[in-house]
Amino acid sequence: MSLPKPAAKPSSLVDTRVIYCGDNLDQLSRLPDACVDLIYIDPPFNSNRNYEVFWGETREKRAFDDRHASTQAYIDFMRPRCVQLARVIKPTGSFYYHCDWHASHYVKILLDQTFGENGFQSEIIWKRTSSHGNVGRGFGSITDSIFFFAGSSEFTWNQIYVPYSAEHIENKFTGVDPAGRRYTTSDLRNPGVRPNLRYDYQASNGITYKPHPNGWAVCREVMEQYDRESRLYFPKNPSGRLRLKRYLDETQGERIQNLWDDISPINSQAAERLGYPTQKPLALLERIVQSSSNENDIVLDAFCGCGTALVAAQKLKRQWIGIDVSPTACRVMAKRLRDVCGLPEDEALWKTGRGFVVRDLPWTEEKLRAIPPFEFENWAVIALGGIPNKTQVGDRGIDGRIYPVSAVPERRGKAKGEFEFTDVWYPIQVKQKDKVGRPDIDQFEAVMMREERTTGFFVAFDYSEDARAEIGDFFKRTGRMIRALTVQDILDEAKLGIKLA
Repeated sequence: MSLPKPAAKPSSLVDTRVIYCGDNLDQLSRLPDACVDLIYIDPPFNSNRNYEVFWGETREKRAFDDRHASTQAYIDFMRPRCVQLARVIKPTGSFYYHCDWHASHYVKILLDQTFGENGFQSEIIWKRTSSHGNVGRGFGSITDSIFFFAGSSEFTWNQIYVPYSAEHIENKFTGVDPAGRRYTTSDLRNPGVRPNLRYDYQASNGITYKPHPNGWAVCREVMEQYDRESRLYFPKNPSGRLRLKRYLDETQGERIQNLWDDISPINSQAAERLGYPTQKPLALLERIVQSSSNENDIVLDAFCGCGTALVAAQKLKRQWIGIDVSPTACRVMAKRLRDVCGLPEDEALWKTGRGFVVRDLPWTEEKLRAIPPFEFENWAVIALGGIPNKTQVGDRGIDGRIYPVSAVPERRGKAKGEFEFTDVWYPIQVKQKDKVGRPDIDQFEAVMMREERTTGFFVAFDYSEDARAEIGDFFKRTGRMIRALTVQDILDEAKLGIKLA
């Protein structure tokens, strides 16, 4: 795949094509005023949809009570971030806030206070799921809200159209000309009184048509042009009024309104599915990016999760900045940019406008000790080139698997991210411990025996002498090898470019 052509740097003050790992409030405070053209955010909030769960498992859920004990706490958390977002948006810029019913009404008030009531443009309603059986009484919730605010009345706008539905075409475009082109007709009378357009018109069919008391909608010269182009519809009744033919194949389609029910959510069979529970479809973000920015504009997503907004921006030739607190999310979105967009993650290429970089990942033992256990597990597995185990509860001692390149596995389906044959893989066990002991190694040996694996990988900060001795004895007894890696080994590997797995 050829590298993308370097793009002109859109700002001398802001680095783009950068993913920042960390608290977005810190990173936003470093950005200059009025430097971003488009902002989209989809912040996490407590709900049954398990926001902040990376691969959908209970063990990976960072408890909402830890950070957002109530709706008010959530709004308090978002307020300073929205203030910063309002500060960095350009007067010509647009802001989209994606949320569901849990706090949408409070969010709207927050945004009115932050951006000003005049900044509000519309509330987009996206049908995020199909109808489903409700538990208990009441109406099911199947929509999200996307609040659209603008930096000023001069905001960038590119009108988006969608094709007419088959039903609309059948009901409205009822005429068919000799060439088989479908058309509808519209009135040629002027909606207001225009005496200067009140003239008799002798049409090419030989009939003279009288104007409406208000006059015609166009002057005589334009009417004659319509007639020459066979765009006039002549009524069967000579006393009827001329109408204008509007051909289906010349229409742009239907203007997008604020009800979006034509973009399907990510389902289990979707090719773009990554397993991120709140992943939004690429088509949704492409619509937002297309309508509210131009090529080479800067798009910012300060809660970028699995990076859909960044992929949309890259594919549509925009510049972008992503921020997320999760190291796992940052690595997954980086992989997605490499795989989907063909954009290399390379410092030297980034400086020439041909790549991207990830900043502020926790590449120190101190920071890795502080991150949540599931984040640590995912970091270690991904760093080894493995695939994290989707079943974190009851994982049977396997936190991830490495599939050797030589195996050349075939996927069961793009959506599942699983491999067709499972007989060529190596288990990974991860412990966020300062010193792994022999009992931990004994348990992993049992896993390897049960799964009939000849090689396994263990990751921890360090190992006791008994643990290392048992690894050696296990190899002598069985011929099976456990590669005991320390966190520092992985950090050194990343620094030196050595492949451990």
